[in-house]
Amino acid sequence: MSGDRKPLSSYWAPRYWPVWLGMGFLRLICLLPHRAALATGRALGRAAHAAGGKRRAVVRRNIELCFPDLTAAERNAMAHRHFQALGMMLIEMGLGRWASTRHLQSIMRLVGAEHVNEALATGRGVILLSAHFTTLEISGRVLAEAIPPFDAVFRKNRSEFMTELQRSGREVAADTTIEKRDIKKMVRSLRGNRPVWYAPDQSYNRKGSEVIEFFGVPSMHTTATSTLARLGKAAVVPFFPRRLPDSSYELVLLPALTNFPSDDPAEDTRRYVRLLEEHIRSCPEQYFWIHRKFKDLPDGYPDYYDDLDALK
Repeated sequence: MSGDRKPLSSYWAPRYWPVWLGMGFLRLICLLPHRAALATGRALGRAAHAAGGKRRAVVRRNIELCFPDLTAAERNAMAHRHFQALGMMLIEMGLGRWASTRHLQSIMRLVGAEHVNEALATGRGVILLSAHFTTLEISGRVLAEAIPPFDAVFRKNRSEFMTELQRSGREVAADTTIEKRDIKKMVRSLRGNRPVWYAPDQSYNRKGSEVIEFFGVPSMHTTATSTLARLGKAAVVPFFPRRLPDSSYELVLLPALTNFPSDDPAEDTRRYVRLLEEHIRSCPEQYFWIHRKFKDLPDGYPDYYDDLDALK
């Protein structure tokens, strides 16, 4: 562990106790049979939906914008399923931390790992390009068994403790973790012939971003993937996880993108967004709709979240 981090064992002040109690509860749930554990997650999600208020309204607005052809009842049903997926995500985060590799391999089908290994064999690094799906955290452990050691990008939480929980959880699968603004470290890893797990679908400010339509709606998207691929001289292998109806999982790695990066970072980003939209359509409730996807647009664009009260 680097010198700027503290071990989890140092977070024992009373203000951390509720989180530790929650982690203990999660650990117990993860001891249940897989389907029973996910059923518990769905129940937690239903409770969160009932109490959601503003968060529920954000989910409903995002779905309303992206799926305008659905009826109000259909959109509300998708929002309800999304909260159940969020509840299962908590369980899956625990499984990613504590479950045995044998168990995870028994519930996940991995397709396309050869695309990563073939790119690495040419001496290039690989950007493992994904997005924020509720099933993302559980996929890393199985991926780690099929490809050489990789690094994972993370975003700092306002809480140092929660940041360390996230990082240490990802490091069960990943060799190291890299903060999302540390482009230099990502480039060093890529030039060192390493894979870097990267999910750039959430843009938190306008710097290095472009307005690119997402399901036909203007949205801020970072163009950093194109920059990373160019500076890191890396191949870009998209991968997307999906929870299946039988409670198992499928993780598909696609062939490395050709002619990437191009001379147009915005067009490179549109290629990624089109792939992302295609996968979302296969499991729409599993995308991270609770995030305000359409915020921080430049002046002249609508504020899509200024009238949420009717959707609570």
